Amino acid sequence: MTIITSIEDLRVLARKRVPRMFYDYADSGAWTESTYRANTSDFAAIKLRQRVAVNMDGRSTATTMIGQPIAMPVAIAPTGLAGMQHADGEILAARAAKAFGIPYTLSTMSICSIEDVAKHAGPGFWFQLYMMRDRGFMERLIERARNAGCSALVLTLDLQVLGQRHKDIKNGLTAPPKLTLPNILNLATKPRWCMGMLGTQRRQFGNVVGHVSGVEDTGSLVAWTSKQFDPGLNWGDVEWVKKRWGGKLILKGIQDVEDAQLAADSGADALIVSNHGGRQLDGAQSSIHALPAIVDAVGHRIEVHMDGGIRTGQDVLKAVALGAKGTYIGRAALYGLGAMGEAGVTKALQIIHKELDITMALCGQTRIGTVDKSILVPGQYPGSP
Repeated sequence: MTIITSIEDLRVLARKRVPRMFYDYADSGAWTESTYRANTSDFAAIKLRQRVAVNMDGRSTATTMIGQPIAMPVAIAPTGLAGMQHADGEILAARAAKAFGIPYTLSTMSICSIEDVAKHAGPGFWFQLYMMRDRGFMERLIERARNAGCSALVLTLDLQVLGQRHKDIKNGLTAPPKLTLPNILNLATKPRWCMGMLGTQRRQFGNVVGHVSGVEDTGSLVAWTSKQFDPGLNWGDVEWVKKRWGGKLILKGIQDVEDAQLAADSGADALIVSNHGGRQLDGAQSSIHALPAIVDAVGHRIEVHMDGGIRTGQDVLKAVALGAKGTYIGRAALYGLGAMGEAGVTKALQIIHKELDITMALCGQTRIGTVDKSILVPGQYPGSP
């Protein structure tokens, strides 16, 4: 029996159980993967101040994101193809998030549909939207998210063109996987995954297939998707989405102070400092390095969140200390999902929460809402004097 003590343990188990093309899809970056690696290594370089003889009783990690109460400043990030890490993956992850009391964000490119996930999600059910050329489809997606009870819309701004991800190209990524000889040989080593997939009908992109004329299978979906991401995206389009949605709006993919100022000007409720997990512009700075300058510039005008590289509760605490009002986990949740399904996502959340709580205590803090840069060693964090 494998004893799970860290997100890394879940990653190792997921790698054993998930077919190579889907594991690589989750655990890879663009080009040389330098930004993907920096997202985690830059967190490790930040040092914490240990405090002693401080009353640590009555600690609480509870807070809010965009006014919604949550058990800790963590949401599950939108990740495409989560339902290919494990059968019915988005449903399982949403159930785990609901039970833990944190938000779950469903990707447009999910395997399970908005409607399917809504039956299992909690009040923190958010939906992520891409800007696509087919505005009619976007309007229908927004309406479906509203009808499904989603309490926030997350608009991704950093996917106007798709970054080159070498592993996906080499693996010939498709959903479901094409039955080539290499894929068949790899699937033969993943019986748990295969049995799960045989037991579900959810193997296509549930938000798209059957909802777009002419898109009824994987081949037509790939052709449609390749033409849909809108390279002409601009701030007028953000206003277009805002008017049609009418609810809480979060803008994802901000890395630059100038863009953060435009995001604040847009009237959105929050922005996410994000480099798409290192999967878009390789060579961009890590999210944690970009965070402090953006907080300083617009943190008084708009709620600032961040994602990218979070693998521990200590990472969450460091991001909060640098001004983030919330964080998102993508790969950490996917590792749990691929390793153990719903129980694995729950385990990932438990690990991160325990690490956050213990580290907060050892830094002399009892309330996540009062954590600031004073818990960090001067000169050992981005923007430090």
